[in-house]
Parts: sequence; C-alpha cells; structure tokens
Amino acid sequence: QVQLVESGGGSVQPGGSLNVSCTTSRLTYSSNCMGWLRQAPGMAREGVAALYTGGAGVTYYAASVKGRFTVSQDDAKYTIYLQMDSLKPEDTAMYYCAADCSSLVAAVERAEFRSWGQGTQVTVSS
Repeated sequence: QVQLVESGGGSVQPGGSLNVSCTTSRLTYSSNCMGWLRQAPGMAREGVAALYTGGAGVTYYAASVKGRFTVSQDDAKYTIYLQMDSLKPEDTAMYYCAADCSSLVAAVERAEFRSWGQGTQVTVSS
C-alpha cells in the first residue's frame, strides 16, 4: 500500500510563495523517484518537478516552473517538499505528491509517475 500525504496548500496573491509537503513511508521513499504533479480544473494532469531521493541532488523541472519552484527532501522524515516562489495565477491547481518513475524527464514531461496522493489545493489570485 502506497501512502503519499500532501499538506501545506492554500491561497496566495500573485508573486507570493507557498511550501507544500509530502510525507510517505520508508519503503516508498526508498524507491528513489519522487516528485509533484498538478492538475487544474478541466485540464490534463502535468508533471511539475521530480528528484531522486537517493541521488546527489539530481532534479528535473517543467519549463513552466523552472527558476521559481524548488523540490527538496528530508530523509529523516521520509518527506519531500515543493517550495513555490513567484507564484502566478496559472499555477493554480491541485498539487499531487507522486512516486515511482523510470526517469525524471519522463516523470515530468509525460507525467509518468506510477503512484500519487490525494492532493493539496494551491490557489493564486489577486
């Protein structure tokens, strides 16, 4: 049973910041590939960011968020984070923690994660 529990979503103004968290099990965390998906109402699910939890800081970001979002990890807590800065209205979506991929590029560019959580809502509006 894969458990991925997101928290930290909310509402912010354009230009603001949020940090969302995802806590999982030791087993899922150790599968190595984790990251974030998002989905806006009426839109397809898309990859946001991915990382190798057992790697040496290897990450991959969607072009739309590169330079604004940062994915990070806390091995002691089996937790990954998505720090979102300079938020835009276009970032409004349900954000899903995700795990298990073949490559970071595929996970983000094709949303190819095998598992994902219930999601946490992020709303950016003025």
